[in-house]
Amino acid sequence: MAKYLVLIYGDEQRWDAETEAELAAKDEGHRAFNAAAGSRVLGGHELEASSTATTLRGGGLITDGPFLESKEALGGFYVIEAADLDAAIALAALLPELSSGHGGVEIRPIVDHG
Repeated sequence: MAKYLVLIYGDEQRWDAETEAELAAKDEGHRAFNAAAGSRVLGGHELEASSTATTLRGGGLITDGPFLESKEALGGFYVIEAADLDAAIALAALLPELSSGHGGVEIRPIVDHG
């Protein structure tokens, strides 16, 4: 099985403005995703706000915040196993951020040096 990194993006201002009911629905969506994926989820976490990021650049430059200014910020990730990209897409399509109107999911194959 191949491994994929599933990156979850969205608008941090909209995430910060979510109601308790919206947060509960999103949490339930992630529980459903994990239940559907089962042992194919190898790991994953929600991330702190992009304002807490530190970016390192060549030449020893260290800056606060994310590297790029963007409306969408990386909010979390999963590492999954799937038979192929189509299977990874089908699984990632279950994530609740895709129905939020401001979120997106990026799926990237992980290089296997084995």
